[in-house]
Amino acid sequence: MMTGQGSYMAPAEGNPAVAVVGQHFMVPYPVDLTIVRKMLTISEGNFGVTDANGNIMFQVKGKLLSFRDRRILLDAAGNPVLSLQQKMISLHNRWEVYRGDSKDSRDFLFTVKKSSLLQVKTQLDVFLASNTSEHNCDFKIKGSWFERSCTIYAGTTSTVIAQMHKKHSVSSIVLGKDKFAVTVYPHVDYAFIVALIVILEEINEARSNEGSSGYIENHQSDVGLGLEF
Repeated sequence: MMTGQGSYMAPAEGNPAVAVVGQHFMVPYPVDLTIVRKMLTISEGNFGVTDANGNIMFQVKGKLLSFRDRRILLDAAGNPVLSLQQKMISLHNRWEVYRGDSKDSRDFLFTVKKSSLLQVKTQLDVFLASNTSEHNCDFKIKGSWFERSCTIYAGTTSTVIAQMHKKHSVSSIVLGKDKFAVTVYPHVDYAFIVALIVILEEINEARSNEGSSGYIENHQSDVGLGLEF
């Protein structure tokens, strides 16, 4: 089994090539994905991810009764790709991500946490497993809590590697679905990007439920989340 590493690769046409989960999740053209979060039902499924043609790429399943808040990213065949686990005691909403369904430190890939405790707009720092000092982040996520949109950057630079925005529709309201359109830039690991979007949404949802920063958002709390296309 591969150990958790994650890295930048040689730049491709001016954009950094990013391989964190694996090179087989990288293609030389932009990848458009739709991420669907189903609410109002009690089920293990949290998110579903499809490509531009509606083909299932990933599913994210949650452990509703687990001791820790944990999510498993599965490929289209149901094989575990990543395990996303929230730290129980963490002021910065720290999440740790491991390869497969592992909790072993040898399979640790990266961690995600809020850039600061008090935020009007969500900003998250991403640190690869090799970045043990965490002085400078390897990737940064800048998002709008209300608009449910975000941009993902390489390190502290202005180089964009992916973007996401919420898709508003009548079906989203009637069926209790949140839909997000994601564009992953060429030569960027799209499994890695999906994991970051899921963690961002979990942090946003927790913030919404807590009514942080004095804001009130009329957003349905998730007792259980289900997958439906």
